[in-house]
Amino acid sequence: MRVVEGLWVQDAPPAQDNTRRAFETSLTRLGLDRLDLYLMHQPYGDVYGQWRAMEDLHREGLAQAIGVANFYPDRLLDLVLNNEIAPAVNQIETHPFFQRTADQALMREHGVQHQSWGGFAEGRNDLFTNPLLAEIGARHGKSVAQVVLRWLIQRDVVTIPKSVRPERMAENLDVFDFALTDEQMASIAGLDTGASLFFDHRDPEMVAWLSKRRLEG
Repeated sequence: MRVVEGLWVQDAPPAQDNTRRAFETSLTRLGLDRLDLYLMHQPYGDVYGQWRAMEDLHREGLAQAIGVANFYPDRLLDLVLNNEIAPAVNQIETHPFFQRTADQALMREHGVQHQSWGGFAEGRNDLFTNPLLAEIGARHGKSVAQVVLRWLIQRDVVTIPKSVRPERMAENLDVFDFALTDEQMASIAGLDTGASLFFDHRDPEMVAWLSKRRLEG
């Protein structure tokens, strides 16, 4: 895989020109001639204009796949139903405390791959010392982090754990020699609070804040 790159909300109007310009800037900075996956990072601004520009990039072979991030079911379905190409991926906050089962059901129905960001909840809610996850890990000789990754994998959720430590990277890859039982999967389902631990993309204040935020080049 070459890289996953994202289109920020500031790259919207005029959407089609700015989307291509932002994509070409990413290619230049990365020293690549194409990307395997290009995501629209926020469901704001001229979403249709941005998406149609991304469809063109896909048709030209510059982006092997295109997708979105942070789209709730209503916005995702609107995009799927009213465009020629459906997103290959929807990258959304997904972890044991915010499991997104309804979102995933809709994605499956329309052929969109569920991808997690924040899979470890950035350690919030004391995830790494959670008694249930720790007990499950002890039964398999695995860490809490490995249990969470295995739980995501068994749910068919793509996960990209982030670490700069080689030993953690090795640990994150060592999750294919065990499986959680149906009972363990069901018990982890009980941790779901149904709410974000970070921010809600449907919150008007968050929409206003993100729409004004600019990423420096």
